Amino acid sequence: METKDLVYIIQAHTEKAKKPERRFRQWDNRTPYYVHPIWCAAMIRQEPSLDEQTRVNGSQALLYHDVPEDTTVQLPGWLSDDVKSLISDLTFDSSEDEWKHLWKKDKLIKLLKLYDKVNNLMDGTWMKPERKRQHQAHLRKLCEDVEENYGELNITRLARTLF
Repeated sequence: METKDLVYIIQAHTEKAKKPERRFRQWDNRTPYYVHPIWCAAMIRQEPSLDEQTRVNGSQALLYHDVPEDTTVQLPGWLSDDVKSLISDLTFDSSEDEWKHLWKKDKLIKLLKLYDKVNNLMDGTWMKPERKRQHQAHLRKLCEDVEENYGELNITRLARTLF
């Protein structure tokens, strides 16, 4: 992550959120939303079991993954076409849409989604019990898929504590 990426993400989620309430995480409505993509990007970047290209491209895709869904800004021109494609594949209309269509995506998209979903459940105290169970079931399936394709990773060990 470069400084320009962090500045872009912080400004996009703070100043250009589609809905004002989306500037903050739901669990406390005070934590800035941009903490989420930064956490996801940092976590994959330091995964020693993944190759460098997966870590670098995955980190950029995770850093920008919510820009199309949650902000009114376009992705910056300095992102590679490969990263823009990953971001597009990470974008769904709803959780239900993701639960249905994610399984047709490439294994890398499922790996990246695992980082996203782990962080969402880490602060998912706002979820109603049934909704939380749905997210946990999705996380379990996602974790199993990632372990089949990549083996045990730090993120899969963390994921298993959440379901």
